[in-house]
Amino acid sequence: MDDRRRCDWADSTPDYATYHDTEWGLPLRGDNALFERLSLEAFQSGLSWLTILRKRENFRAAFAGFDIATVAAFGEADRQRLLADPGIVRNRAKVDAAVSNARAILDNVPEGLTDLLWSFAPAEHQRPALLSDIPALTPESKAMAKELKRRGFAFVGPTTAYAMMQATGMVDDHVSYCWRATAAIG
Repeated sequence: MDDRRRCDWADSTPDYATYHDTEWGLPLRGDNALFERLSLEAFQSGLSWLTILRKRENFRAAFAGFDIATVAAFGEADRQRLLADPGIVRNRAKVDAAVSNARAILDNVPEGLTDLLWSFAPAEHQRPALLSDIPALTPESKAMAKELKRRGFAFVGPTTAYAMMQATGMVDDHVSYCWRATAAIG
């Protein structure tokens, strides 16, 4: 790691520092890319993000690069394959949610996942001064989770929705002293 000052959580491991510096909080668009992030955030529920981050390439291989149409077509053999794969989190409810969410995107999101998710990005967002200023959920993440559930999504509550919003740049929660925050200002 280098001498740049980061959000406190990002300095605990080189994996976190790289993720923080190159991905977290940067605007992300593209239906498959957002499906991946939404799925990984759901798999992270109750676990450390570091666990998911370190298994990310395994997840990509297991879920066909998070191609929505391919995952939506997964059947029982794929489900059993995923549940037997030690390279991913083998949680039946989360595996089922990823597959059903892909189907929900195809069946119930005619505007596309990118347009739907980004419609919940707040027009204004106050940069947190400290890590303790970052909320676990917001009115926007509550509204996103409610709409996703209405459209048939599973395992996407308001906290998961907010984590995805942070990860994909829908909100910028780099704390005020973080080099990413000062780079965004300058």
